[in-house]
Amino acid sequence: MNSLLIGKSAPGFKTKAVVGGKIVADFSLSNFLGQYVVFFFYPLDFTFVCPTELHAFQQELDAFEKRSAQVVGCSVDSANSHLAWLSIPKSKGGIQGVTYPLVSDLTKSISLDYHVLKEDEGIAYRGLFIIDKEGIVRHQLVNDLPLGRSVDEALRILDALAYYESNGEVCPANWKNGAKTMKPTQEGLETYFAVK
Repeated sequence: MNSLLIGKSAPGFKTKAVVGGKIVADFSLSNFLGQYVVFFFYPLDFTFVCPTELHAFQQELDAFEKRSAQVVGCSVDSANSHLAWLSIPKSKGGIQGVTYPLVSDLTKSISLDYHVLKEDEGIAYRGLFIIDKEGIVRHQLVNDLPLGRSVDEALRILDALAYYESNGEVCPANWKNGAKTMKPTQEGLETYFAVK
């Protein structure tokens, strides 16, 4: 099974999710066509690294929204479990205050389609997918269970993707918004290194 989704349409689904503090029955990423989607998987509700990540995404939610990006979390828990975890304060290990959608992958079919299912435990690895405005996966990163991910890196990749789409120039290693880019040619590379 090829686990690389880059350049392919993001696998579709309709499932339960918690949106705005309520359970909706037919949540789908296709509702966000026309904007970027940062779709991330976490192993389980009521765990330890997971709430740090969910709060970190919430803390930068304005930055994602300024980039026309919708953040969506997903785990193999039920929508009722998400709702219960949302009622627990951050100081007690809960995710109270998280406002972006949380998808329920109770059947594990979404985790399987995105190639992040850790089948021996029935939970998802820490997968992160940046999906463009046409629904194409442009970035994927999968961390092992004990390794929390960088929200700053997700924002950097979004900036790089938007810059490339707007300007046609590519973003070199460690590029940040406002830094030098280059034309995707031998001459562009030589110019980039000559000026650096």
